[in-house]
Amino acid sequence: MSLSVDALRAFAVLSEELHFGRAAARLDLSQPALTKQIKRLEFEIGGTLFERTTAHVRLTPVGEALKDRCRSLVAEATAFESFATRVAKGETGNLRIGFGIAVATDILPRAILGFRQTNQNILLELQDLGSHQQTEMLLDGRLDLGFLRMPITDRRLESMLVLKEEIQLVVPSGRFEEPPTLKMMPDEPFVLIAHSTSETFQRHAFALCAESGFVPNVVLEAKEIFTVLNLVRAGVGISLVPSTAKRMHVPDIHFFPLRMPSARWDIALAWRKDRLALVQKFVKSVLSIIHE
Repeated sequence: MSLSVDALRAFAVLSEELHFGRAAARLDLSQPALTKQIKRLEFEIGGTLFERTTAHVRLTPVGEALKDRCRSLVAEATAFESFATRVAKGETGNLRIGFGIAVATDILPRAILGFRQTNQNILLELQDLGSHQQTEMLLDGRLDLGFLRMPITDRRLESMLVLKEEIQLVVPSGRFEEPPTLKMMPDEPFVLIAHSTSETFQRHAFALCAESGFVPNVVLEAKEIFTVLNLVRAGVGISLVPSTAKRMHVPDIHFFPLRMPSARWDIALAWRKDRLALVQKFVKSVLSIIHE
């Protein structure tokens, strides 16, 4: 059995009007077309829905039993059609966005604010994830957009550069008399972003220390950059953080560039090529921020 929504809608309207002419007018159909739809529906269900005479149209017992359920189905189908159209146009729905620590303090909040000003009916679902996990989730459809470390090599994804970032050294104010370098830090305690927060970032930090000739003495890990900065402020240790962390304006700490090419990396916004209209709207919101 394969019942069409149009046939169900025809039955629902005719069950209310009990007059082929009025029902056909409501449905914007000719009477022969309406009759054809009803006969097709009766054939599909294997029962007669209406008793027809030259003077009257009446529901059969089968029609009486089915009319209320049919009206509910038609109402649900109509609501679904409306919702689907709005989703296709990018007027409603959900956007699932992955991000890492480098965009959490600036680009992402500004992009969300700009997007929400004109898309208040869209639910944004944010997930703090590493680049590798974001890539997997974009490809299998569990994410719609992701802020990833470049390069992005999978041809199923489109991307655009959104941020040139670098790791900087952060120390308590007054801890060093001269601008410090990472090579001066082999004996210092380190407070780092937790492995569970960003495996990619922690691996990058360890690689920079190795390039400077030592393995960092990590005395504490924290899941949030703000926590890391305040632990540095308290004198627990020094740290390596994204330069965008300066925008948190934690007092009594200083940031120093590492002046190492390997401390820099690029971040892109990525999405599947078979994107929804909603995805494109968010991409435009990010573009407006980049071009400010």
